[in-house]
Amino acid sequence: QVQLVESGGGLVQPGGSLRLSCAASESRMNFDTMGWYRQAPGKQRELVATLTSGEATNYADSVKGRFTISRDNAKNTVTLQMNSLKPEDTAVYYCNAVVYITTYWGQGTQVTVSS
Repeated sequence: QVQLVESGGGLVQPGGSLRLSCAASESRMNFDTMGWYRQAPGKQRELVATLTSGEATNYADSVKGRFTISRDNAKNTVTLQMNSLKPEDTAVYYCNAVVYITTYWGQGTQVTVSS
């Protein structure tokens, strides 16, 4: 079974940056889509950014221009570069990967933006 392991979360001040990484246990699997979702306290989980196997990107309007999603050459890692962070970005961020009809989720990493 594929496992997704996130890293890079933490506490950062408003305006700061963080880089989240998600490593898949199967380095050669061709995921149809990889991306990031987040869930803030009392809120529904929402899409942050996704990247298809064709390298098409999709961003939530709230993060456009601030976040960048990318994959490494082996396509076993997906990264979310988060700049100009705002308090409303505070959430647990979950890595997501889809292949055919199977969806995989990471355990989540906490991102807290606060002074």
